[in-house]
Amino acid sequence: MKLKNRKIINEPTVKNSIIQWLSTKGWGRNLKFGEPHEKGVDIRVKNNKYGAYFLIETKGQGKIRQADYNNFYHALGQIIVRMNTKETTQYKYGLGLPHTSAKIAFRLLPWRIAKRLRLHILSVDENKKVTPYSWKDLQKKQQI
Repeated sequence: MKLKNRKIINEPTVKNSIIQWLSTKGWGRNLKFGEPHEKGVDIRVKNNKYGAYFLIETKGQGKIRQADYNNFYHALGQIIVRMNTKETTQYKYGLGLPHTSAKIAFRLLPWRIAKRLRLHILSVDENKKVTPYSWKDLQKKQQI
């Protein structure tokens, strides 16, 4: 089903919004980001004060609702296969998604899994505003 009058948030918009947001939140050292169709995680950044890394997989918005589901599933699969199992205490992971796909993540991503994997949802709206959600936020939304 195609949604009328919907402003599409593409992947470069999601990625650039998140990069700008990260720089205001103390994440800026060793910032690396890939171009579309490059292999590897979309955003890899180190905290300015701590030795922690944040790896983020981003996706854009689809033209139809089913594409938003597919983008969520695809991003989730990509970030899982990129997780570092040797030094998990120093890594945080994120899914950078348009708000439409983030709503899907709120329903489908179990908060206990997000907690265990240190997985965050970074939701980007039409105004390029980034809203971060941790496992605690998922837990609250899933208990309603």
